[in-house]
This record gives sequence, C-alpha cells and structure tokens, in this order.
Amino acid sequence: MARAIWTGVITFGMVSVPVGLFTAIEDHTVHFHQLQRDTADRIRNRRVNERTGKEVASEDIVKGYEAADGEYVVVEPDELDEIAPGRSRTIDIGDFVDLADIEPVYFDRTYYVGPRGKEYAKVYELLRAALADAGKVGIATFVMRGKQYLTALRAEDRVLVLQTLHWADEVRDPGKELPDLPSGRAAKGTGKGRSKGKEHDMAVQLIDALSAPWDPARYRDTYQEKVRELVKAKAEGEEVAFAEEAPEATNVIDLMTVLETSLEQAGGTGGGGKKAPSAPSAPSAPSKAELRKLSKSELYERAGDQNITGRSKMSREELVDALARAGRRRGKSAA
Repeated sequence: MARAIWTGVITFGMVSVPVGLFTAIEDHTVHFHQLQRDTADRIRNRRVNERTGKEVASEDIVKGYEAADGEYVVVEPDELDEIAPGRSRTIDIGDFVDLADIEPVYFDRTYYVGPRGKEYAKVYELLRAALADAGKVGIATFVMRGKQYLTALRAEDRVLVLQTLHWADEVRDPGKELPDLPSGRAAKGTGKGRSKGKEHDMAVQLIDALSAPWDPARYRDTYQEKVRELVKAKAEGEEVAFAEEAPEATNVIDLMTVLETSLEQAGGTGGGGKKAPSAPSAPSAPSKAELRKLSKSELYERAGDQNITGRSKMSREELVDALARAGRRRGKSAA
C-alpha cells in the first residue's frame, strides 16, 4: 500500500478535510550506475567541503543564501518551517476556476489526494462530488519540503487529484523567447490564427483523419524498450540494431504534395477533396488503430507472413509501423 508523502488538511470556506498526498506516477526509466571506463568500479557522489576536501554529514549541512561575494546568510531547516506555521500543513483553496482556463504550460506534477482515515471519507466525498458537479477545479497553495506550491485540485472518478502548477513568473513568454515564430497570432483561447487557404484546409482534414479517442494504453515508451533491448543484446553479445535517421524537414514548395499523400495514407481525402483511388478487389490495409488491438505475438506472426525483415528485434510499436507500411505498399501495387 502506498504511503502518504505529505499529510495535512484541505480547507475551503470553513470546511476542513484531513488528507494525505500520494504519488500518482511511477518512473519506468532504465537507470544506470556510473562506472569508471574499463572497470566495474562504481562512481559515487559525496558531499564534500570544498575548502578542506573532507566529507560532511547530512546533519551538519545548513542552507546558505549568498548575500554578497563569499558572504552567506545561514538558515536552519527549522527556521523555514517556523515561518509557515499552519500553512505548511494546509492546502488552502482560494478560488474555483474552469479547468479549460488553465493553459497546459502551467501544469507540472500530479498527485492523488486521499482522506486521512475512514471517519473523514464523508467530508472528502462531499468536496469531490461538489467539484465534479460544478465542473470546477480548486486553486490552492500549500508548503511541502520547504517549498510553496500553487496547485489545481480537481475531481476524478472516486478520487481527488492535485496537480502542481508553475507560478506566473516562471512561465516564459514565447513571443519574447522564440524569435522565429510566425507573425500571425491566434486570438487568446481560440487557437484561430491568420493562416487560411487550401493548405490550411487540407491540414485540418489530415488532423481529422488521424483523430482518435484518447486511450493512454495505446502509447508506449518505445525508447525505454529499445534501451532494455540494447542492454540485453550487449549482455548476450548480439548485434545492436540502430534506429533510422529523423526525417528531413518538409520543403515549403512540396507542402501540398506531402499533405495530399499524408491524407491518402491516413484514409482521408486528397487531390482537392476527391477520394484517393483504390482497387476494389484488393483487401484494405489494416489501420494502425486496428493493428494496436493485436498482441505483440500476433503482430510478430503477421510480420512473418509478410516477410518483414528485422522483425525479431522490433518493439510492439515498431511492428505496428512496419505492418502499416507493408499494407500501404500492397495497396499501391494493387492499384
């Protein structure tokens, strides 16, 4: 069972709900130790006094703010807690806003919030159900591990979810930071810019053709799969398969042709709105969405039937891509 990484109360108005904060995600990244080259000797990080070169115990380390060159104001951990009494154990909801009004760039980490004991479940569920019915998220602040967070508290099925937000002065203005942005700016909240015309319409058609219901299970971290395959191949003395190079940037002159071809491959319409030609006698190639419903063993079996080379070293998503490409080639040859 998960352990709470923070405990306190949620307050809204005069209502207080004792809660615990739980990590909502887990890291699946392949982690490596640092070794000295040509040895099995571990490299470790240590806290060392830069003047004496001696290692310092964690209990002897304090925080220091550099007020001037070489001059520090020393702050003890307890002093940081003392300046935030109460608030360090309170998620204080100040406002309720529409979730859609919060721009995605502000979101950071996600946590689950649970009641701290069965006796608080009724008040907890009251807040969760009220947030869900109102269609709002609660904007709150709280202190954890010596840092204050701005957060959005929202309701999901049976559970409250807290997402930390970046402060306004932490979010950079893209207009100031990115010099090569196009001049046409979208109206705030609309996403509608000045770009119009045939290419624009075809790009919208391509997005529609590639649209699908959100299903997080469809997406896999293929890079981490390749890392594990790399480690396994090196351990077994096998040859390592390298990835393909990234595609070249689309030439503006060829943009319309590329859009039309993309639409045809996606099963949409190209060539000025006319349906892409197809051979009625040829079986239709399965879409990626259909292929993703198959298990890896089923995908591998299909890849064998179609003599796809290198299939034994492919991840599940690479098998899907390879089978989709093979299906498109068969469709073109049949036409």
